[in-house]
Amino acid sequence: MTQHPRGFDEALAVLDVLPCGVLQTTADGTIRRVNRTFSIWVGRSPEALVGTRLQDLLTMGGRIFHHTHWAPLLSMQGSVSEVKFDVVAADGTKVPMVVDAIRREEQGTIVHEISAYVARDRDQYERELVRSRKRLEELVAEATRLQAEANDRALFAEQMMGIVSHDLRNPLSVVAMGANLLTSEDLSSSQQRSVARIARASDRANRLISDLLDFTQARLRGGLAIVKEEIDVHATVGEAVEELAEIHPARTLDHVRSGDGACCGDPNRIAQLIGNLVSNAVAYGEPQTPVTVTTTTDASGASITVHNGGIPIPPSVHATIFDPMTRATSQGSSRRSVGLGLFIVQEIAKAHAGRAWVESTAERGTTFHVTIPHTRGAPNAPNPS
Repeated sequence: MTQHPRGFDEALAVLDVLPCGVLQTTADGTIRRVNRTFSIWVGRSPEALVGTRLQDLLTMGGRIFHHTHWAPLLSMQGSVSEVKFDVVAADGTKVPMVVDAIRREEQGTIVHEISAYVARDRDQYERELVRSRKRLEELVAEATRLQAEANDRALFAEQMMGIVSHDLRNPLSVVAMGANLLTSEDLSSSQQRSVARIARASDRANRLISDLLDFTQARLRGGLAIVKEEIDVHATVGEAVEELAEIHPARTLDHVRSGDGACCGDPNRIAQLIGNLVSNAVAYGEPQTPVTVTTTTDASGASITVHNGGIPIPPSVHATIFDPMTRATSQGSSRRSVGLGLFIVQEIAKAHAGRAWVESTAERGTTFHVTIPHTRGAPNAPNPS
């Protein structure tokens, strides 16, 4: 009969109510003592467990780990901590446990003192962690794939810019040159009208190409490139208005000036801005009313407005009217392009560190405003939006 130390029964009673499993095994894993907590977890009585080897309660993977790691580690370093085992209960269910052990000598015999904790919550957390990590890896892989696709699309867009700017503009230049040569010939009235239509069509195609190129540049490079210099904004806008008056002979274009005209800006981009705003006014404005272009300079910089009468732009459209592919109304849509004109106006304003906005009412008509503050900025570089 095994002789227990004095007070063993009292100590065992305390161990039985601990919230963790407590076992003592021999060096080969045979259970010598076990508390009631562990017995309840595995569905076996303490009497049934005594004499059973701990490794026989484990899954196959646990038995292999016990043989290859648990026993050698205890023998070499005298302790192991936070080792996870799945213990097979009497009903066949697996109980995940985290186990700590120390190796010591008791009355000339090597024993292992073991504590065990049920780790269902920890096991669930670890599974969730593994799933979350796997999901994160999937998301990273998807983001990498999407980034690669975006880079490919950007490269394709850059290549398309080159195709549009060279391969399309070259034949259009030949068409325009041919139309100009034909105007010097002795043509009939119908032939002259046909040649004029060809010239107008090639001009519209060139403007459309320019809009598409600017749109692509603004999207890919964060803004339009400009070259600022000291200019007379009145003269720059005045020249653009004169050219537009020839393009739209049926409409009255007025230019009002205020201030000395001193401005720092890109004259070509400002002329492009005027062209887009006047074309918009001609397309949507009342044909019987003039289109008025006003340039003003003062200590803060320059401002440009283009006003036309006619049906006002609905207030609900004001916030999005400068978005690409957007039209304020279907009126005059047969004469419009793909809806990039006002977007490019806004980008030109941003490139000059200014802004663009619209005011439109039935009483006052529609006025587009553009400001160009007195800032030189970085030439030949797009300004961020």
